This record gives sequence, structure tokens and C-alpha cells, in this order.
Amino acid sequence: MSSPLLDEPSATDAGAAPPVSGPLAREALALAAFDHVVSHAPGYRARAGQREMAAHIAHTLSGVTLGDGAVASDAALPARGIAVVQAGTGVGKSAAYASTVIPLALAQQKRVIISTATVALQEQLIAKDLPALASALPEPFTFALAKGRGRYVCRLKLDQLSGGDAASADLFDADDSATDTSAAGVAAQAVATAAAAARWQERGVQYARWAEALDGGTWDGDRDRLDEPPEGGLWAPVAAERHTCTARHCPSYNSCSYYQARARLAQAKVIVVNHDLLLSTLGLHALPAPQDCYLVFDEAHHLGSVAQGQFTASMDLMRSQWLDKLPRAVDEVASAIEYRPTIDVASFAKELKSAQSELARLAMQRIGALPAWAQLTGAERPAHRLVAPERRAEGAPVVERFEGGVLPADWREVVTRMHAHASSLLKVFEALATQLKATARENPGDAARCAKLYSRLGALAPRLQSAQETATYWMQDAGEGRPPLAKWLEAGVSHGLVTLTAHACPLQPGSLLRNHLWNQVRAAVVTSASLTTCGSFDHFLHESGLAFDGAVAAREVQSPFDHARQGRLVVVQTAADPKDVDAYTREMLAALLVDLREVSRGALVLFTSRAQMRQAQALLERGEHGALRERVLVQGEASRTVLLRRHAERVADGQPSVLFGLQSFGEGLDLPGELCEWVFITKLPFASPSDPVGQARADWLKSQGRDPFSELVVPATGARLLQWTGRALRTETDEAVVVCYDARLLRQSYGRRMLKGLPPYRLQRRVDGVLTDA
Repeated sequence: MSSPLLDEPSATDAGAAPPVSGPLAREALALAAFDHVVSHAPGYRARAGQREMAAHIAHTLSGVTLGDGAVASDAALPARGIAVVQAGTGVGKSAAYASTVIPLALAQQKRVIISTATVALQEQLIAKDLPALASALPEPFTFALAKGRGRYVCRLKLDQLSGGDAASADLFDADDSATDTSAAGVAAQAVATAAAAARWQERGVQYARWAEALDGGTWDGDRDRLDEPPEGGLWAPVAAERHTCTARHCPSYNSCSYYQARARLAQAKVIVVNHDLLLSTLGLHALPAPQDCYLVFDEAHHLGSVAQGQFTASMDLMRSQWLDKLPRAVDEVASAIEYRPTIDVASFAKELKSAQSELARLAMQRIGALPAWAQLTGAERPAHRLVAPERRAEGAPVVERFEGGVLPADWREVVTRMHAHASSLLKVFEALATQLKATARENPGDAARCAKLYSRLGALAPRLQSAQETATYWMQDAGEGRPPLAKWLEAGVSHGLVTLTAHACPLQPGSLLRNHLWNQVRAAVVTSASLTTCGSFDHFLHESGLAFDGAVAAREVQSPFDHARQGRLVVVQTAADPKDVDAYTREMLAALLVDLREVSRGALVLFTSRAQMRQAQALLERGEHGALRERVLVQGEASRTVLLRRHAERVADGQPSVLFGLQSFGEGLDLPGELCEWVFITKLPFASPSDPVGQARADWLKSQGRDPFSELVVPATGARLLQWTGRALRTETDEAVVVCYDARLLRQSYGRRMLKGLPPYRLQRRVDGVLTDA
């Protein structure tokens, strides 16, 4: 939904020049640029797979000209082109796509957006790959990294809060307060209020330092450029969030860190961004329009999950005091600009709060898995910030899913009321926002006051919008041939507080990407080291919305590594079946601890759950494993950067070092040479069976007479396994062993399907310590 509170000014391109004439000329230009880079850039060398990738990209995009009314000059070639490339590790895919796509864009005076999934790849592109390419190409180009506005400071907020004024802080703080009216509750609240005031005084000192650094030019307002990354609670009140920003109507617009970064971005020919930001800004004009630039999606296997995350709606059902603040905020803003809302805001906010409380009551009754005190509502429930210490047990949240996305009739009535009242209140917010911008535009001297009033609304708008969007999803039913939405509740206890949230999510990421992204794209490269799974592109193409796109040309480019010579994949046969979780885990961990004693340099152990990793840690704490425990670095004990630095230092000192990690360590971790000579996979990385979206997708496929295990689960697991095994060999001189303790990889037909998608390692089976070729 677009509203005055959300819209941003456009980022425009330079004027277009006549394109390079004809597909053959464009293809030749792109390949010549690639060959020039390989022969002239320091450190580059010819790689057959890299040139194969470059040639595929050049040919696929050669029939595309960008700009209004542009069509292919050769009717045999499409006016759209999407080159899908799986490039095995070591191909050098970033150089292949950058050295072909950028010259094509420069020839048409167009721009390139390179979208990635990880910060590590963004940093590599900005610090290494693009500078090398810019120095090697005959025609220079500029490049920049695009970040979300929340990474930049809002100068207006910073100035208002730099004095540590708690009253000003209320403008940006919509957090709830406890509502216990007992003597003890009032006393506790008084203490909390005093503590909050002291905390704001301390924050004000830090904000004043940041303001001084901005004024002195020693800081540019980018959160990532601070010497010490600030905690979320310190940064959030001064972040340049969209809902609290009047853009060019703000008196601090000319000195705004975010818009200064946007201005630099507008001059860049190549923009590096992440998938989340690119998808979240579609239609907001924060980046060049997809149809008017060349797009590159690296680490593209993440696109489906990112799309689902972007279109997931959620609503907090436990905290509602922000609705008590809403009428006062609207009244203050409306009075200040002499605007009269068309509805009784106080009444609508009260009704919305009543509906939210009713939904919370229904949810607690349905879940029925938290302590009895947590199921009380209203005046009966103790203040949710004052949970007794003995009741602060925290663990996995309780998830309750609505099968088929169908809500009970009494729930629908409550959700419909929520939607109606939230929608009406949002219209008031939009009308006020429009009036505030108009006032600031017509009376520049009043801009500061209008911006402050706008922030008053913006602090509450995200919660109101979440309520409206979640209710909208919850009201939707499945249509003819259209899958239902996943709808679920999640409850638990966090930091002594009861949590309860309602969620909804579309089931088909491919449809989301097709409808919101691909229908705007003219020319794109889609690449990763793991696009095929079980030996086919089918799963990725369906998940990414490209399965039936006639513009797609897919190619698999093999890694230059000699996997059979450089690596081994050892599958360990356990007596316990992996489905017998307790027995299998005991046996697997016993074998793992024996194997870890063979590690002389670097190793990586990948676990499928945090509980499994904790069991391994507990075993290491025992006396007989004390020496082994000293070798192990566990994800979560320190930041990823610190852990990797310690790991590298140990290996450099000739000491064995073992990293314990979860899914995030199974991908994007680059540990060449001695840093990773062993990869231990504790179990096939199936997704959690409790995932509500996965369960909903499986149910819908079954209702269509399809097999979700074969169609979804096996390909998705095969893709993760390819990523996990890919941590082993990172250069053409590496040698490593991958050990998988899950014998289903060899025993089951689906395991053999997964093996088809893995590199051709020498495959061995280990039974009772004896190795044989499999």
C-alpha cells in the first residue's frame, strides 16, 4: 500500500544515448570487454568456465535494449533476457558478470544493480572486485553501496534528543508500559520511570557526541562507520526511518546523511544492494526502476525465502498501550494544523484495542500451552512486565497453525473489526501526513514544526500498518486453484515477558517474485554456486518465479576444481536410525568426538539444530574431553568476525581449531586452505518440521494430489547440502574431507537424488571404522 507517509522522491538516471546497434554488436562488445579485463587486470587469469559464463551472459542479454519503446532489432531474439547461471566454486562469477554487464550498460548510458544476500559478498564487490574492474576497463565507471535508510542517523531526531530530554524522546517511543495499578505496581512503575529518565540522560550525552561529530565532519551519519556499533535501543530513536521522515520538506533535508548518500547513489553507474532492500523498495523509487537498468542477482538461491519474508505480515497481540497514545498524538497533530478528522479517533482506537484484546484471548484459549496466568486477559492478567522470577522459563515458542488457512467463524468477526478500524485510522494518518507536507511546502518557516509533528505520527504508524496488513491477510481465503495463506500464532516467554504474535504469509514465493519483480525486469543475470539441486534447475526456477518465463536461458558452469582428487565425501553408517533422534544423536556425537581428535589444523562442524550443538558442547565439558574443548569455537560465544579471527590465529600458530556452527555457518563462509581441511555434517539439513509455512505448503500440495516430500523437501535439503559441502574446497590447491554421519545419503533413494547434485567427490562409506569406496 502506498501512502504519503511512505512515498519517497525518485532516483533518476542520466539521459539515454542511442544503444549499441544490433544484438551481434552488443554480444561482441560484452565479450571483448571480458577478454580485455582478463588480459589487463592484475591477478586475473584465463579460466575456461569463467569465459563460458561470460559468453552465456553476453549472448542472452544481447537482444535487449533498455529505454522507452526499445525493442530487439532481431526478431529471433527476445526483448527480455534473463541469464541463469550456476557457477561452481572457483569459476570467478563476479568477474564474469561484472565485466560483461557493466560495459553493456555503459554503452547504453544505463545503470547496473548488483544484488547480493550477504554482507561479505557486498564488501568483496565494493572493496576488491569493482575497483579492479574500474581500473581495467577503458571506460571508467563509479560504484556505490546502497543501504536501508535505517542505517543512517536522522539529524532532526538527533538534534531533538541530544539534550537527553525524555519528553522529546516520547515523540519516537511507542513502547508500552506496565498497567498494574496496585501499590506495588505503582511503586515499581515509579522506579522504572526514574530509571528511564536516567537512561535518556545518558543517551543524550552520546547523542550530543554524535551531533558534534556530524558538525565536525568526522562522521557521516552512517551507523556502520561508528567506531563501536551502537546497541539497537540506543540507535533506534535516532534512525532515519521512513515513517518519521518528511524527506525534502524536513528543515534538515540538505544536511541529511541518508539523502546525501542517496545523492551520491544517483551519480553511481553501478549500485550494490542486498535482496531485502531491493525487494522492499520496489515501487518506492529509492533505486533505479528495474525495467530501465541491468540487474544482477548473486547468491540468487536466497530470492524465494527473501520474497516470502518481505510479504510476511505479523502483529503483536500482547502490547496495546500504544493505542492509548494514538488519540492524543492525532489530536495534537490535528489541532496544530487545524485539521478535523472525519472519524472519532478515540472511539476507533478503543474499538481496535478491544478487538486486539479479544483476539489475544481467543489465541491464548486455542494455544492452551502457557501457564494459566498467561492465559488471563485485561484486568485479570498480571502486568506482563512483572513476571515472577520462578515463572520466567524461556524456551522454544509455542506455534499454533490454522490448517488450510481457515479461521473459525468467531475469529473472522474479530479480525474483520480489526481490519475496519485499523484501515480507518490509517486513512486519518495519511490525510494528516498529506496536510503536514503541504503546510511545510507552502510555509518553509514552519517546516521544523511540521517535521516534528510528522514524527509523532510516524512513531505509531508501523504498528497500525502491521495490524491492518495482518488482518488483511487473515481475511483472505484460498481461491480457485490458488493456495491458501499460511496463518499461525506464536507464543512464548522472552526476558520475563509473555509474547504473543499473529502471522500470515503467502505460500508460493515464485508467484510473489513473478508478480512484483520479474514483470518489471528486462535484462538480468541470476547466479549462484547452488542453483541446481538433485541435478536440476527445476526447484530453483519454481521457487524464484522463473519456471515459465520464456526469457530465461539457464546454464550450469562446472567448477575448475578436481573434486575427486582434492576431496573425499565419507558417509558414516550408524546403528541408530536418524529418525530415532536421541539414540542417533548419542551415537553420532560419540563418533564426532573421536573424529575431531584427527584434526591437526582447521575444521568446521555443522549442526542442524541449536539443541544438537548444545549436546555436543555439554559432552566437551566433561573431564575426558577437556583438551578437545579448548580447540573448539562455538557460534554465539562471540561475534562471527571475532570467532573467525581467533580461528585463523590458532591455525596460523600451528594449533588445531574447530568451529561449531549452524545454518548460517554452512553458507558464505570462506575458509581456504588449512583453515578448513575437514567439514563434519552431523545430519542431513532438513528444514524444521515445525516451520508453519513449510507445513502449510505441504498440506496444500497434498490436497492437490502432489508429494511435498519429493517436490519440496528433498530439493530444498539437497540445495542446503550443496552449500554445506561447498565449505570444504575453496581454491584449486585445497584438499579436504567431508564427513556426513547420516547414512540416508547412501541408503535412501532421496539421498541418492541429493548426491546427484553434489560435486564429484571421491565417495566412501565408513562402517565400524572401516572405509570402503561407495
